[in-house]
This record gives sequence, C-alpha cells and structure tokens, in this order.
Amino acid sequence: MLAAFCCTLLFACSAITGRRLSHLVPGTQANLTRLLIAATLLGLWSHFFGSGLHGPAFPFLFASGCVGFGVGDLALFQTYPRLGTRRAMVMVQCLAAPFAALAEWVWLNHSPTLPQAGFGLLVLTGVGLALMPAKNEPQPGTGLAAGFFFGTISALCQGGGAVLSRKGYAVAAAAGAPLHGLRDGINAAYQRMVGGILISAAFFLYLKLAHRPQAASKSNWAAGWPWAAANGMLGPAFGVTCFQWALMSSPTNLVLPIVATTPLVVLPLAHFIEGDRITRRAILGGLIAVGGVIGLTLSK
Repeated sequence: MLAAFCCTLLFACSAITGRRLSHLVPGTQANLTRLLIAATLLGLWSHFFGSGLHGPAFPFLFASGCVGFGVGDLALFQTYPRLGTRRAMVMVQCLAAPFAALAEWVWLNHSPTLPQAGFGLLVLTGVGLALMPAKNEPQPGTGLAAGFFFGTISALCQGGGAVLSRKGYAVAAAAGAPLHGLRDGINAAYQRMVGGILISAAFFLYLKLAHRPQAASKSNWAAGWPWAAANGMLGPAFGVTCFQWALMSSPTNLVLPIVATTPLVVLPLAHFIEGDRITRRAILGGLIAVGGVIGLTLSK
C-alpha cells in the first residue's frame, strides 16, 4: 500500500497546482501542456531503460490513458473553476471509487470482501463529511450544474481508466510477462500518457479549428509555466507512476478509497496556500477516513 499512500500525497499537491494553473491558462491548454511535460520525463526513462511502447498490456494501458488522462482530466479541468478545488476533488475521488469497484466486479469478476467494502465506504463517508462545504461558506456563483456534470464525467473516466489498467496487468500476467514494482510503474504511466496526450491534443486542435479567441485571450503563460511544470511532474508523472504501481498488486476497491483521501491531504495545503479554513467537521471526517484506510490495509 506504500505506492497508494505516495500517490495520495502527490495527487494532493497536483490538485493545488492544477487549481492555480486553471486560473492562469484555459483548461484544455493546461491539461495538454502538463501531459507533454510528464510524457517527456517518463518517455526518456521508458525508451532508454524500460520497454517503451511494447508489451502485452500496452493496448489496455493506452485505452486507460485515453479514458482517464484524456477525457477524465479534460472534464476535471472544467470542474475546478466551477466548483473549486475541494468540491471538485470530493466529487471526483469519492465517485470514482464505487464506479471502479462496480466495473471491476462486472468485467473482471473481482468483488471486494464484506470488510473491504465496509472500510471503503467508511473512507468515502469520512472524506465527504470532512470536505463538503458548510452552509455559510461561499457557494459557486455560476456554472454549478455544469461543474457537477463535468465532475461526474471525470469520476466515471477515472474509475474506468483504473479498471482498464487492471485488465492490462491481468493480460500481461497471463502472457507470462507480469508487471510489478516502481520500474514497471514508470513504464505503465508513460504508456497511459500516450493515450491521454492523443485525446487532449485532438480536443485542443478542435478548439483551434473552431476559432475560440476568448480562450486565447485568457492565457497567462508567463505566470502559468511554473505551475504547469510542477503539476506535470507531481500528478501525471510521479503521481500516476505510483498509482499504476499500486494497481499492479492491489484491486481498485483497495487502491481507490485510499487515493480518495487525497482531498484530506489537500486541506492543510489549501489552508496555507489558498486560505481555506479547516473546521472541526473536517477534522472529524478526516479521523473517520483515516480509520477506514487503516481498516482497508489490514482487511482480507
């Protein structure tokens, strides 16, 4: 579970940098840029020291990247400015876990045990309790319905992408080439990245051909480049490497509830960087979620 915990920390840092980036650069440009930065780093390692774009798992990892990185992250970057960092992370992370568990049960015939399901639900309950905004907190002004729509799409794609990766690892193991460890995690993250870049680049090209001058006028790359570089390394590069590493050895019903605690890690970061207030309800929800995570790590 070490990989899942590292992934959680890296994704939390990525969420903060992603929110900052979304205010400086349009979401489609920001998503494509951070993926290109991450792909450059991972690709150099993969082609020199790994297997590049080869292996029995590649078709499924490529499809996982198209779904999770491509469509899912495009939707997430449309959710951030409409719902805010905390609401977006709560919605996407908490919905992705049950979506993925259901898909893995139906497709891969892997269902969680009763204790695992219970502790997973406890984690999601704690996260939701901790991070749902209070009634007296400022509510999103406009675009609330669109934010929930994009958030749901992102959650479906994040969960579906995780299950596609699990299928790829099962195919590789059946072919006598099992994947495990950090080395294979880096290679898997790169293979997923290729699919994500393809979808993101296609959508970016569509916007260019559709002539959207208002999107270009909002770009502030002078201030956005440092945030794009940080986001690309923390999330798509290092974070997803740990995520794939975790999925190689554990099912989605164990990995995704742990990763769903990412918003709890976002809390102190958002407090110091964005000025968000940490409430007693947040502390209580955090304790509940941590208890669920401990139960998950010990359950069979």
